[in-house]
Amino acid sequence: MCSAVCKTYAQLCVVRFFQGFFESSLYSGTIYILGSWYKPLEIAKRTAIFTAIGQIGSMFAGVMMTAMNESLHGQTSLQGWQWVFIINGAMGIPFGIFGLMFFPNLPESTDAPYLSKEEIQLAIDRLPPKKDWSHDISLKSLVKRLLAKPDVYIFTLYSVVACALEAIVLQGLFLLWMKANSEKFSSYATTTYPLGIQAVSIVSNVGAGYVIDMTNRRIPMVLLAGVLQLLVAVLLLIPNLSTAGTFFAFYLAGTSYIVNPILYGWASVISQRSGDDASRSVTLYIMSMVQSILYTFWGIALYPASDAPYWKKGYIAMIVVVFAFFGATAAVHWLDQRSQKIESNADEEITHMSERMNDRNRKDPRLVD
Repeated sequence: MCSAVCKTYAQLCVVRFFQGFFESSLYSGTIYILGSWYKPLEIAKRTAIFTAIGQIGSMFAGVMMTAMNESLHGQTSLQGWQWVFIINGAMGIPFGIFGLMFFPNLPESTDAPYLSKEEIQLAIDRLPPKKDWSHDISLKSLVKRLLAKPDVYIFTLYSVVACALEAIVLQGLFLLWMKANSEKFSSYATTTYPLGIQAVSIVSNVGAGYVIDMTNRRIPMVLLAGVLQLLVAVLLLIPNLSTAGTFFAFYLAGTSYIVNPILYGWASVISQRSGDDASRSVTLYIMSMVQSILYTFWGIALYPASDAPYWKKGYIAMIVVVFAFFGATAAVHWLDQRSQKIESNADEEITHMSERMNDRNRKDPRLVD
């Protein structure tokens, strides 16, 4: 809402800084909460649904803002674009209040009024056990637990590469291409045609999440996402690709959002096994942070608006990214197998200890007392 009263670039930068600062916990924090309530075979589709909801918001935001700008422009002393910021900000207030009242927090600390004690205990019992020090966030202990394992390094790399796979959609190249070819399209095209990419993103994102949870296999979705983006890059590298072919390629680029349930769902499942909630939360935040860092330079270097309507460097980079994505997936797969082995060994050790105690009790009944 403060953006509506900004008069200089510096003022807008300050407002945007605080907006980013306060919203920075939203995505990673929600993924962390989802991983605290759902079992491994339930996380991917929940992650996909949450991401898809954001895409639905983006899908209608452009149309809504265009309508508000046109209908309110010149009606008061405020400009139409100012009303867009004010109304969008006002719409967020009741949802913020709703979140304060109903956000579930963690199963072991929730005070959600819609959950009974039995339901909370069920949520705790159905998940992998957590360590006694699961929520220890003392700096020395947390840093040691975080950096002593390969998890955070591999997930950080995977997050960067997976995010780079979404560049064609995230950078809004389709819209820039349409503006560069504006003579071919009507005035409303820039606010309606890009919605098709969002629709493809939503369907592919949620579909991939359901397939992963049903099959407990992520590699097929990895191959699908990579091959489709490879096809997109190859098509867009054709200098004189037809309008229909360009539409097809950009719409197909929406399937890059398949990486979201793969990336965050897989990270949540593997991190759950350690029973270290604090480490899991920091890992998820680092994954989100490095994606933001990537796009401070990635788009400027490879997909600048000045290159519209043809981003040769970016499309070649996308081909390289696809193969990097496959390589990083192999590292995460190794990490997945490693964590399963550690978990299995721990379960076997507990079983052996229990058997030894039972043997001792049978030999000397007094130990039972």
